[in-house]
Amino acid sequence: MVGLSMDQSFVQAPEHRSKRTITEATGIPLIDISVLASGDAAAVDALAAEVGAASREWGFFLVVGHGVPAETVARATEAQRAFFALPAERKATVRRSEAAPLGYHESEHTKNVRDWKEVFDLVAHEPPPPAAGTVTDGEVVYENKWPEDLPDFREALEEYMKAMEELAFKLLELLARSLNLRPDRLHGFFKHPTTFFRLNHYPPCPSPDLALGVGPHRDPGALTILYQDGVGGLDVRRRSDSEWVRVGCVPDSFIVNVGDTVQVWSNDRYESAEHRVSVNPATARFSMPYFFNPAADAVVEPLEELVGGEEDDDPPRYSAYSWGEFFNTKLNGNYRKLDVENLQIEHFRKGLEA
Repeated sequence: MVGLSMDQSFVQAPEHRSKRTITEATGIPLIDISVLASGDAAAVDALAAEVGAASREWGFFLVVGHGVPAETVARATEAQRAFFALPAERKATVRRSEAAPLGYHESEHTKNVRDWKEVFDLVAHEPPPPAAGTVTDGEVVYENKWPEDLPDFREALEEYMKAMEELAFKLLELLARSLNLRPDRLHGFFKHPTTFFRLNHYPPCPSPDLALGVGPHRDPGALTILYQDGVGGLDVRRRSDSEWVRVGCVPDSFIVNVGDTVQVWSNDRYESAEHRVSVNPATARFSMPYFFNPAADAVVEPLEELVGGEEDDDPPRYSAYSWGEFFNTKLNGNYRKLDVENLQIEHFRKGLEA
């Protein structure tokens, strides 16, 4: 990667390093959601049960029959490759900054270790600009940056983000149904979503035994919808034995991760999946994750329909927290090495007896 050389900042702790050979996962749920368009209530209920089982047992699943046009995906992937093929000085014209954190960067950290990748970040919905005269020093501005020399870039990615949002709401409905909630129970948390979208480029790495494209982590939002190319590299920690296994590439599919927010809403009925990205010395990998996040003013806590009182068998396992504050704290730890542990949802877990 231009501008990157292997140094100590990329080196993972020994327990996190990728093995030379990773077993491909078997049994990962592959769910065809095309039945949603049929209007068949029994079929939709059965589909929701599939989603619920996958969320309990794996924390993620693959979807096909999703209705996202292949042309939409192709245009987005072409735009992605065109951007990362630009010279470093041209990518730098849309570089992120502390005050404007969207755009290009190549120094992200996951749990205080630098990732071997470069990325381009966008928000699906730009927040309204602050009123005249209300901007204060140090205020963060979430405004998308668009490279001027790629005329089709913006159109392709806006089209893709719109398709992802439509898919995300379909999946949100299935999650609600799977928890025996009304289909639109979770929609209200997304009236002004803080959803963001990322283009990832993982170049060949000279020391894939020491570095990772993304270190082990769980996604903090509600859902992540990932498109990956055919190179492979996404690993998930299998719950049955805690081993890392490789998620295979299924044509015309998306990988859906259940995030920490759903884990809290479900009061641990569903668990977010721990995952990472391995790199290799020969081939670049590209992926596009769409992070479906609640509104900044959303309060995240176990849903009242899914908990009893503090004295019951199923009390709330998490204290309420502000999504906006939590998310901003997580983001601040992505761009520099911190002296403290990154904020996790476990910090909000109530002290229940095992």
